[in-house]
Amino acid sequence: MSNQSVDILIIGAGPAGASAALFLAKHGISSTIVDKHSFPRDKVCGDALSGKVVEVLKKLDKELVTEIAANDKLLGSWGVTFVAPNGKSLRVPFSVKKEKKTAPGFIAKRIDFDNWLVQKIRDNKGIELLEGTEIRQYTRVDGAIQCQTKEGKTITAKLVIAADGAYSTFTKDVAKIKVEPEHNCFGLRAYYKNVSGLDSENFIELHFLKEMLPGYFWIFPLPGGYANVGVGMRADKVSDQKINLKKAFESVLENNPAISARFKNAEKIGEVKLHGLPLGSKKRPISGDNYILCGDAALLIDPFTGEGIGNAMLSGMYAANQAAQCLSAHNFNASFTKNYDAELYKRLWPELLLSYRMQQMVNFPSLFNFVVNKANSNKMLRETISCMFEDLDMRARLRSPTFYFKLLFS
Repeated sequence: MSNQSVDILIIGAGPAGASAALFLAKHGISSTIVDKHSFPRDKVCGDALSGKVVEVLKKLDKELVTEIAANDKLLGSWGVTFVAPNGKSLRVPFSVKKEKKTAPGFIAKRIDFDNWLVQKIRDNKGIELLEGTEIRQYTRVDGAIQCQTKEGKTITAKLVIAADGAYSTFTKDVAKIKVEPEHNCFGLRAYYKNVSGLDSENFIELHFLKEMLPGYFWIFPLPGGYANVGVGMRADKVSDQKINLKKAFESVLENNPAISARFKNAEKIGEVKLHGLPLGSKKRPISGDNYILCGDAALLIDPFTGEGIGNAMLSGMYAANQAAQCLSAHNFNASFTKNYDAELYKRLWPELLLSYRMQQMVNFPSLFNFVVNKANSNKMLRETISCMFEDLDMRARLRSPTFYFKLLFS
């Protein structure tokens, strides 16, 4: 058995953990990051990289955005198409600025994007990466957290940044956070080739079908003529209605008139895979004595769009900033680490709360139909929805009652 003591241990080398490690290195702070997998590895996801991803990469190194834009494994995306339960669609660009030369968002298989991030870690001498290393047990010892690996190695850390995903053992065993079914989602994903009708500007598609509310069916274009196709549905609804998500997915492909025609000549590549998606529709304490939670381990997935990568990378950046402060102050207590909660929620909570209310809205198909119909005829609403993707702090008018009054009576 070997032992190691570190200042900062990051668990999970996905987008949240990788971002935390890279931003720490930018601060001049070394870290150790472990992952139970060896990269490249697959991850069940919608594969969409929002404007938040671009923003975080720019803050890390502006050249990274230029690099991914030139990467043939990433596809630039210029917007999203919402399809209401009545079949009416609303095409919303990610940006209202026409002069942008680089796409506001991207789409890439997680096996490719995550491996690209991990390569940045491998290239950084300030980061120790331990792949194929699974943490099995956590013990508090003398103002630190001792982590026992499956392989018998002991790593003791002053601060643990837990970014070990939707099924985080750290979140469950140390942070003692339980994921309630009404704040959890099941996502099912498959890859297809030759899906017809994909958008010329690679808009992602969210279809809010009556049989899957509150949830949606998605089609996201990928490089090489592929598409990421899947469904996401809240866990409590799946349980209450005894829904077999795979059969429901197959039924849409076979029986929904608008969708089945597009898959007539499509070929499924690989297996259909299911994964849990812990939603950020509830505020929770996401730090404590000697730890910070990030990404899916912090339950930060957008309740309406299902976006997780952007929020994960943003949380990794904020975690790195807090970790730097903890080291500088020699303070790893919950009373100090909670500044991370405050700063991250200050940034994300208005957006997560709005998404939660929109998720609740789709429980009433007629109301959602109204909003889509209204947006198609109302430029102010279309541009405001577009700003939700581009202006990550949200426009003040979204929080103004007069905006909604004008919307309803215009």
